[in-house]
Amino acid sequence: MCGLVGLVGKGTAGPDIYDALTVLQHRGQDAAGIMTCHGGRFTQRKSEGLVRDVFRQDHMQRLKGPMGIGHVRYPTAGSSGTALAQPFYVNSPYGIALAHNGNLTNSEQLTRELFQDDLRHLNTDSDSEVLLNVFAHELQTLGKLSPTAEDVFQAVTAVHRRCRGGYAAVALIVDYGVVGFRDPLGIRPLVVGVRQTDAGDEYMLASESVALDVLGFRMLGDVAPGEAVFIDSRGAMYRRQCAENPQLRPCIFEHVYFARPDSLMDGISVYKTRMRQGEALARKVLRERPDHDIDVVIPIPDTSRIAGQALASELGIKFREGFMKNRYIGRTFIMPGQSQRKKSVRQKLNPVPLEFEGKNVMLVDDSIVRGTTCRQIIQMARDAGANKVYFASAAPPVRYPNVYGIDMPSASELIAHGRTVAEVCDAIGADWLVYQDLDDLINCSREGNKSTMGFDCSVFNGEYPTGDVDQAYLERIEALRNDDAQSRSRARVLAEGTVVGIHNDVS
Repeated sequence: MCGLVGLVGKGTAGPDIYDALTVLQHRGQDAAGIMTCHGGRFTQRKSEGLVRDVFRQDHMQRLKGPMGIGHVRYPTAGSSGTALAQPFYVNSPYGIALAHNGNLTNSEQLTRELFQDDLRHLNTDSDSEVLLNVFAHELQTLGKLSPTAEDVFQAVTAVHRRCRGGYAAVALIVDYGVVGFRDPLGIRPLVVGVRQTDAGDEYMLASESVALDVLGFRMLGDVAPGEAVFIDSRGAMYRRQCAENPQLRPCIFEHVYFARPDSLMDGISVYKTRMRQGEALARKVLRERPDHDIDVVIPIPDTSRIAGQALASELGIKFREGFMKNRYIGRTFIMPGQSQRKKSVRQKLNPVPLEFEGKNVMLVDDSIVRGTTCRQIIQMARDAGANKVYFASAAPPVRYPNVYGIDMPSASELIAHGRTVAEVCDAIGADWLVYQDLDDLINCSREGNKSTMGFDCSVFNGEYPTGDVDQAYLERIEALRNDDAQSRSRARVLAEGTVVGIHNDVS
C-alpha cells in the first residue's frame, strides 16, 4: 500500500506535495519521493525513510515548477531501497514520471512483452516501472509531437486492456500536465479536488480525501473505476471513462486498517464505517455470550479505537485507554521482518496497570494477521494484572494473501489460515476470541454507499475479483513474501547497494 499525490498549481508545487505526503505517511514509511517539472526539465528527490527525513530545505528549494507528483512507499514484495523509491521516470516519449499504488497481477507477462515486443528496458523488478513503461509505450505509439487530452485517454484505455490487478497511478508528462487513473474495479483509491486562487484553479489528485482537506482543496469526488483525469499545464481538467466494463469493488481492508478515519472513499466515511464495525461486533458478542462478564473494553491503538468505542457503547460497559502508544514508532503491520515487528510492539505500547488489575478485559483490534503482535499484547495485559483477557477483531479471519498491493504475508504465515477460531484463540493465548462476520463487515461499508457492486474481500474469502489469480500465482507470491524471502531480499540490497540504473536524486 502506498500514498499518491499529483498537483497542477499556479505557484511552486513542491511544498504542497510535501505537506500532502506527510498527511499520507500512514500509507507507507519505507521511502518517499517528489518529482516536479519546470521549464521542460524534471527535478527529483527520493530516498528511503519518512517524508520529514527524506526532504531537507535545500531539496525543497530545488523542486521548482507548478506541476509535480509525490509518493510514499510501502514495500509489497519484501524489497526496499532507494532503487525502488518512486516516482519512476522514462525519457521517451516526452519525459514521463509515474507513481503507483497497487500491484499488477500480470507483471511477469507484461515484462516479457515490454522487452520482446515494445523494445523497452526495465531497471528494476517493480511492477510500478512496468506500469510506467506500458503507459509510455502506448502514448508513444500515437506518434504525436504534442499530446492532447484525447491522446492521454487513448493511452490509458490501452493500459486498462493490457494491465490486470489493482492500481491507482499519477503520472507527470513534462510541460504537458498530470494524469491520474484507477483500475477498472476501483480496488485502489484515488480522489480529485480543486482549490481556487486569485491566479486560477489548482487541482490535486491524492490517495485519500484527507490530503485535499488539509491543503484547502474542495473534493470534487473519487476518480471512478477505469476513469482517467488529465489536468494540463494551463490548469484545464478533462475526465474520461477509459475502461470497457468498470465496476466499483474497492478494497475493504482500507476501511478496516489502512485509511485514515477522517477520509472519504467512494462516498464512504471511514470513521462511520469503523463505528458500524464496532456496533456489529457488539451484537455478535451478545449473540454468543449474552451473559458475558466483560468489565472493560480496551482498544489496541490507534486503528481499533473507533470500533472499540462503539462496541463498548453498544454493550453498555466502560471504555478505557489501557495502552499508551509511543507515537514515534511506525506501524508494526508495515514493519519488514518478524524480528523487527516483535521488537517494535514492546517499544510501541505500554500498559496502564490500573486499567487491567483484577478485571476481565476485552481487547479490540482492527484485525489479526500473523497473530504474533496480539499474542504479545495479550501477555502484556496478563502481566499488568488482568483476570481474563478476551480478544475481539473488527475484521473476519485473514486466511488468504492479498495480491493487489497490500503485503499480507504468505498464507502459511497467516495465523487463521487452516485454523478454526478456537485454534487461533489458543495460539494467541486469549480466554475467548470473537471475529467479525464477513457479511456484517460488508454491510458496514456498503451502508456508506449502496451503489457499490461489492468489495474486494479476498483476504477473508479467497475470492480475487480480477479473475486471474490461481494457485500457481499464489505459490509464486508465497516464495516472494514469506519472512525468509524478505530477509534474503534485504540482505541482497545491502550487499549490492541501493542504486539501480540511473540515479538522479536531488542531494
